[in-house]
Amino acid sequence: MMEDRYSSDTIAAIATAMSNSGIGIVRVSGSKACMIVDRIFRGGKDGRSEKRLTEVPSHTVHYGMIQDGEKVIDEVLVIVMRGPHSYTAEDTVEIDCHGGVLVMKRILETVIRYGARPAEPGEFTKRAFLNGRIDLSQAEAVMELIQSRNRYAMESSVNQLKGSVSGKIGKLREDILYHLAYIESALDDPEHISLDGYGEALLQVLEPLVQELEKLIASADNGRIISEGVRTVILGKPNVGKSSLMNALLGEERAIVTDIAGTTRDTLEAQISLRGITLNVVDTAGIRKTDDLVEQIGVSRAREVADKADFILYVVDGSCPLDENDAQIMELIRGRKAVVLLNKTDLKLVVDQEQLAMGTGCPVIPVSVREETGIGELEKTIEEMFYKGSIDFNDQVMITSVRHKAALEAALGSLNMVIDGIRGGMPEDFLTIDLMDAYKYLGLIIGEAVEDDLVNEIFGKFCMGK
Repeated sequence: MMEDRYSSDTIAAIATAMSNSGIGIVRVSGSKACMIVDRIFRGGKDGRSEKRLTEVPSHTVHYGMIQDGEKVIDEVLVIVMRGPHSYTAEDTVEIDCHGGVLVMKRILETVIRYGARPAEPGEFTKRAFLNGRIDLSQAEAVMELIQSRNRYAMESSVNQLKGSVSGKIGKLREDILYHLAYIESALDDPEHISLDGYGEALLQVLEPLVQELEKLIASADNGRIISEGVRTVILGKPNVGKSSLMNALLGEERAIVTDIAGTTRDTLEAQISLRGITLNVVDTAGIRKTDDLVEQIGVSRAREVADKADFILYVVDGSCPLDENDAQIMELIRGRKAVVLLNKTDLKLVVDQEQLAMGTGCPVIPVSVREETGIGELEKTIEEMFYKGSIDFNDQVMITSVRHKAALEAALGSLNMVIDGIRGGMPEDFLTIDLMDAYKYLGLIIGEAVEDDLVNEIFGKFCMGK
């Protein structure tokens, strides 16, 4: 990417939400940021201060007025941060104004009229990347942090922003590069550098690298669950309390609840946060044999979404005997990540808890959705099933990006080809081809030699002002 360290133009955008609030921020970044804001800023309560922003020290705050000519727009605080010690690594000025939408727009329009241009989505973070303050994985972590849906996703994004992925990838590339350089040097100077037995030595180095890549790739499943949520399906016969469970978890009446079997004819989706875990919950039609054509379609859809689910909640009416419909559902969830909820424990139970556990191979939790008992035990069980109770993001790296996973898989494939080449007695110069490919694939994660189109696609997904 052929870009100057500091872009020639200066950009500006509203960095806070476009809604009325206590405070709003207009961010300006670029080589002329201080000069442009100087044209519209008048320091002091009366706006008569001779202080110039182009002359003040970095990381200082200044009180005054934003004016368009002689017309005062707003009373503000202006923060000056000079590059490279700023978010973008460029000279940056942030105008803290009153948080009215009209006020923020008016200030932004004035900044643009006096020399800045409107920033594109994600352009501030893009400049931070292009200027070398952060790498591409850290830039993506910024967007994941903004979009995080739960505590785990937030902690994972913060960890990546601090460089957890960058550090791990950097170490892997460093190890590969060392052996690339050694082989190339030996090929150039065989009289002084010997490659005798080097294949076996390289094999001992590559096997731990392969294991590390496999571990990172395996973490992507948990990473997806953290960032996107757990695809959760509620299954059960009609009228066992599935919709009531949905409403209890949501804390609101989203699903229709009646005493009429087959009320839910289609799937109903909602997002629920439990103990820092996001569940993308689908309430389905009750599974049973039926002559009702519409209900049959609903049952068929219930089976389809269950097949694609990460997690299944099987709700059983403990006050009614199990039947062939229950047997079908038990068979459907056997071997899956699932929990059985023995519902209606406030009534006389006729279903044996141990029988359910043996029939499904899943944990069984007695609950009463009506009286909201057992829900806490369900939350605890879900947390333990997915995250073994807790995740310490200081001690582990978790892959949450599909792009990162694809690059890791490509790098793993290249390293495995090197290993196959060593075992097959291939010459060392052939080995360097796949070693270099692995090095490049890992580089894509942190933005080394990445194409401009990909960079634009990544930052184009950012919100305006970030």
